[in-house]
Amino acid sequence: MTHYGFLSTFPPTRCGLATFTESLSTALVRHDDEGTIVRALDQPEERDRHDPRVRSRVRTDLIADDSLSTLRATMALNACDVVIVQHEYGIYGGRDGDQVLDVLAALRIPAVVVLHTVLVAPTQHQREVLEEVCRLASVVVVMTTHARDNLAAIYAVDLARVRVIPHGVQHVALRESKPHSGRRVVTWGLLSPGKGIEWGIRAMAQLTDITPTVEYLVAGQTHPKVLAHAGESYRTMLAGLAGDLGIGSSVRIDGRYLEASQLAALIASADVVLLPYDSVDQATSGVLAEAVAAGVPVVATAFPHAVELLSSGAGIVVPHQNPDATARALREIITGTAVADRMRETALRETNETTWSAVADRYRTVTARLAAGRAA
Repeated sequence: MTHYGFLSTFPPTRCGLATFTESLSTALVRHDDEGTIVRALDQPEERDRHDPRVRSRVRTDLIADDSLSTLRATMALNACDVVIVQHEYGIYGGRDGDQVLDVLAALRIPAVVVLHTVLVAPTQHQREVLEEVCRLASVVVVMTTHARDNLAAIYAVDLARVRVIPHGVQHVALRESKPHSGRRVVTWGLLSPGKGIEWGIRAMAQLTDITPTVEYLVAGQTHPKVLAHAGESYRTMLAGLAGDLGIGSSVRIDGRYLEASQLAALIASADVVLLPYDSVDQATSGVLAEAVAAGVPVVATAFPHAVELLSSGAGIVVPHQNPDATARALREIITGTAVADRMRETALRETNETTWSAVADRYRTVTARLAAGRAA
C-alpha cells in the first residue's frame, strides 16, 4: 500500500493542471492505496460539500502568499509516502511561483516534480526558481524529449534524475457524436489571449469556397484569471473579427465548460483539430495529446510538443501567426480523404502507450523505487 500525495490545482478548479492531476491520481491510486490532494489556490475558497472528489481527497489548500497554509500543506504532504507536484509558474504564490520552494524544502518524503513549462528564454529569477525546484525534487518528470533537451541546454539540472513520461490521454475515438452538416474544425480549452484563435479565424476566411461549408467551433470558457482582469474582451474581439471577415455564421464560439462526455463527443465530431497557439515554448499540451489519441488529424503551430508529437504524420505543423499556411494545411486535410485517413491511422497506432493507465504505471514504477530507497 502506498499513500500518494498530490500538490496541484484540482477540481472544481478548471484548468489543465487540475484535469491532469485528477486523471493521474484516479489512475494511480488503486483500491489498496491512499491519495491526499493539496489544492493550490490564489485565495481561500469554500469547499463544495457536494463534490465527493473534494470532500474525500483534499486534505488542505495551499493559498498563494499565505505562510500558515504553506505550513499546513507541508504537514499534510509529509503524512504521505511520496508526493507528486505539478509545477507551473502561475499556480503558486510569490515571485514566479517561488512559494512552492518553501513546501519542497520542508518535505521529509520523496518528491516527484512534473514540469509543465520549460521556458527557452527564462528571466534570471525564473531560471533560479526552476533550477531550485529540480534540485529539491527526488525525480523530475517532463513529458517530451524536447523539454528534457531544453533542461539540459538552458538550466543547471542533474539529468540523471530526469524522466520522460508522456501526457496521459483518454481514448475517445470510438465514442458517439451527434451528426452535423458540413465539415468541422475544432479548437477547445480555456480561452485566453495567446491561444491564437484570431489566426485560426483568419485562416477559416480563406476556406469559404469549400463545399459543404466548413464550420469553426471554438469551445471553452474564458480562463478564470483572464476573466478577472479583462472580462470577455478576447471572446468579444474574436466574434467581431469573424463578423468583419464575413464568416460570422461559420464561426461558433461556445463559452460553456464541457464535461468529459460532452468533450469526447465534440472531439469525435471534428474533421480537424486546430491549435493555433502563439506560444513557442509550450512543452506540453493536453489538448494536443487528446486530439491525437482520438485519431483526429491536427493542424498546430510549431510549439515543441506539436513538433515532437506530430512528426510521425498524425498532423501538420505550421508557422506561428501564419493564417495562409494554416489555411493550406486545413484545406489539404479537409479536401483530401486519403490524407486524413492516413493521419488517423498514424495517430491511433501510437497512442496505446499514453493511456492514463499506462502512464500511471510509469509513475508507479518511479515512486516505488523512491519508496524502496527511502525504506533502505
